[in-house]
Amino acid sequence: MRRYLRWLLAVAAFGFGYIGYVYLTLPDVRTLARENPTTTSFMRLREREARYDDRRFTIRQQWVPYGRISQHLKRAVVVTEDAAFFDHDGIDIDEIKASLERNWEEGRFVRGASTITQQLAKNLYLSPSRNPVRKLRELFITRRLEASLGKRRILEIYLNVIEWGDGIFGCEAAARAYFGKSAADLSREEAALLAAAIINPRELSPAEPGRRLLRRQQIVLRRMGGATP
Repeated sequence: MRRYLRWLLAVAAFGFGYIGYVYLTLPDVRTLARENPTTTSFMRLREREARYDDRRFTIRQQWVPYGRISQHLKRAVVVTEDAAFFDHDGIDIDEIKASLERNWEEGRFVRGASTITQQLAKNLYLSPSRNPVRKLRELFITRRLEASLGKRRILEIYLNVIEWGDGIFGCEAAARAYFGKSAADLSREEAALLAAAIINPRELSPAEPGRRLLRRQQIVLRRMGGATP
């Protein structure tokens, strides 16, 4: 019994120590309040993949401030990716519960529960991996982002850095690549199409929308109006 207790204490001590190490090695996100990120973890990942495949790869991104992004796009992305974005503190407990229940019923991973802030944390600093340690870092960074930045700034950064196609990052590059216009001028239908593609931006192309993407666009259009940035 004593040996078992010592083993439990050792495991607990290691666990607490490791969590402390993860916390202390987190990035300082406070600079994002006044500075725009020049690159992201996902951009660097795609560059490495291109080098490995020995193919040319160019990142297309053009930063635009919050006020120069279509209200349609803001609304479409919020209702698609995180309908409770303006109400939670970075982690949506209700959505996590719903996700766990759905995955349990299906017996496999079919629904995620990441908020926009969590997705931003992953895009800026982490990887697409579902490793538990990566997820722990994501949660810590999420709380730091929420504590250091307002919702408006979080959404602004998110819309400027997320992947929207092969080498296409951010809403301005996406709007110009797919519709030949600025992100400020996107229509309701165009915004819904871009938001619908976020789930798999390298497979679902707004330039040549297939049946699946068009179905998702119609779902987004029906949801729009429920969230006003």
